[in-house]
This record gives sequence, structure tokens and C-alpha cells, in this order.
Amino acid sequence: MSNKIAVVRIRGSVKVDSKIKETMKRLGLVTQNTLVILPDTKEVKGMLEKAKDYITWGPVTDETITLVKSKKKPFVEKENKLIFRLNPPRGGFERKGIKTPFSLGGALGNRGEKINDLIKKMIE
Repeated sequence: MSNKIAVVRIRGSVKVDSKIKETMKRLGLVTQNTLVILPDTKEVKGMLEKAKDYITWGPVTDETITLVKSKKKPFVEKENKLIFRLNPPRGGFERKGIKTPFSLGGALGNRGEKINDLIKKMIE
């Protein structure tokens, strides 16, 4: 298991606070359905908590990173970041939609190991 975090932007940029927009820009999440693979650091986790109402994240396996690299060409590859543009997930997001936290049956926030399943749904 690598010490990397996969972050996927779920929601768009309409009516988003400028500080959160800046945070997502620094993370590399410019558009919806963008995947960024980042190192697992304290600074990154703070930025994820700030933008938690627009993104989902979790620890990513090496197998998933290899799968993404084989199926999608990196949009950007710099500064310890890998950025990919993905499709919307096949079968849609979770039952309660994109405005509810993952812990309550939605799609937002920390989803732990289940981020790998979401990424696989977004690649196919």
C-alpha cells in the first residue's frame, strides 16, 4: 500500500466560496470528475477538510494507480501530483447524491478504501 491519497472533485464551481475555490485550484481540482493523486501529508489533509463539501478522497492502492495510468493519460504530472480527467461514474454516485456526506449515504468527504471502487467505476 502506498502512502498516497486519491482525491476526486464531485461538484462544480457555481456558488463556491473564493477561499475554497483557491484551495481546490492548489490541489489541482479545476473541473468536475478530476482525479488527483497526492502524498499523504498533514498539509494536504488540511486542504481536503477545507474543501470536503465538494470532493471525496481516500487512500489509494498501487494497483488502482497502475490501472488509471494504463487507461488514462495524465493531464498534468508535476510537483508530486498526478492529475487525470475521468468520466462520471458508471451507475452514478451513491444513492443520496452529491450533496450528502459519504458517512450518511452520499458521495462527499472521506470514503476510506472505497475510493478505489469509485475510481474503477469512473475509468470504465
